[in-house]
Amino acid sequence: MAYKLRKRSIERLKGVDPLLVVIAADALNNAPYDFAIADKGGYRTAAEQRQLFDDKKSKCDGTIKKSKHQTGKAIDIVCYKDGEITWSADIFTKVAEHIIHTAAIHYNVKLTWGGTWRMRDLPHFEL
Repeated sequence: MAYKLRKRSIERLKGVDPLLVVIAADALNNAPYDFAIADKGGYRTAAEQRQLFDDKKSKCDGTIKKSKHQTGKAIDIVCYKDGEITWSADIFTKVAEHIIHTAAIHYNVKLTWGGTWRMRDLPHFEL
């Protein structure tokens, strides 16, 4: 099934590196599961990053420890199964493998996926 970026995801990608936007859109086209850009999953200002830190949703405070989101070099996604958001690690892994493969094969880009980190961050991808 071919999926496409929805209007909300396109809005959330404003300020994100154009290459990362193209990779996400291309990968979504033939992804094993539908995905979208998460709320606050694209570019973030220092203030937005600080709020996520204060809310204990990020380890980066936006000033001393900056997030790649602040430079437009990262995105966070949500995955869907049967039209509903899922947090299944198996589904995130399949989608991540597909996104990473698309970046490598079509764009010669090695993406970093937060799912491989010690403190796993399944929705996170960065250039």
